[in-house]
Amino acid sequence: MSIVLFFAVLFVLILVHEWGHFIVAKKTGMRVDEFGIGFPPKLFGKRWHGTEYTFNALPIGGFVRIAGENAEDVDEDGVIPQDSFAAKSKLAQAAVLVAGVTMNILFAWVLFAVVFMVGLPTAVDQQSASSDAVLTITHVVKDGPADLALLPIGAEIISMSAGENELTTLTPASFSNFIQRNNESAIIVSFRSGGESKEISMDPQTGLIPDRPERAAVGVALSLVEVVQKPIHIALYDASIMTVQTLGAITVGISTLIVESVQGTANFSEVAGPIGIVGLVGDAAEFGMTSLLMFTAIISLNLAIINLLPFPALDGGRLVMVGIETVTRRPINPVWVARVNLFGFVMLMLLMVTVTWSDITKML
Repeated sequence: MSIVLFFAVLFVLILVHEWGHFIVAKKTGMRVDEFGIGFPPKLFGKRWHGTEYTFNALPIGGFVRIAGENAEDVDEDGVIPQDSFAAKSKLAQAAVLVAGVTMNILFAWVLFAVVFMVGLPTAVDQQSASSDAVLTITHVVKDGPADLALLPIGAEIISMSAGENELTTLTPASFSNFIQRNNESAIIVSFRSGGESKEISMDPQTGLIPDRPERAAVGVALSLVEVVQKPIHIALYDASIMTVQTLGAITVGISTLIVESVQGTANFSEVAGPIGIVGLVGDAAEFGMTSLLMFTAIISLNLAIINLLPFPALDGGRLVMVGIETVTRRPINPVWVARVNLFGFVMLMLLMVTVTWSDITKML
């Protein structure tokens, strides 16, 4: 299920990005030859208003093919078509290149706003919690009693008992204290997850808490969680603040990683590749749809910042080329443009393979 969600998230984010390129290219008078949903091989398509809309076999995003966008598409007969990318002003070219990133940012802002309006599950302390707050599993220790009993992240605790003893007040502290008082008995926990109610039995064990190895536990972290809804005007404002703050944090994080990579001190074990993101998507989904939407918004902002990096084959790298042509007032040799973009693509693929291998080694 996590893999399906990962591809769904990836599909939507890439489609949103490409739609940004598409709509601005159309508005600036460029000829868009194809808007592809998914990647080839092509299944079927329909031409409408000069653009062929195709549906392809690989559902991992989409693409836009703009006339004259690639160097090899221009000058077949020594003439640059007036409706091609290369024939338009540098401002129009830059607008098209930036449009994909802009759409990713706007999409994240919309998702944040929706989450705030629908209601975001928020951790609250016992003093401020309302009667609607529920005790929720936020982390499960691998191979601990809770993990072996298949107690999932995001589960809402309904009741807890041991023998004839039953816990009546459900809080993180009372949960832990109850285990201490009944550490020689099987702990029966009733919980709700995915719309279903279940019951499991766990035997507490010591050594699960690093700074308190003598303390009996079942290997979970818990919080009181309740849904906090906001009116639309506050949701839109808070979404704006969240978008700006998250963009700032991501920019700092990626910049730091790049600097440390150059210095040879980067810790790539903390970087998640495709396989790692599959797990993160699954974890987010465990907490419900709003958590998945929040995670999708954050990934969208990550894609926006990464695409703006001045690296060949990325939008940022192509913006650099547009900038160079603007300053020098002459086009860069198309052959070299193609070579540089190919080099950038190969390097990105090698990076993807490296990060994916890192994900695999973490699982072993």
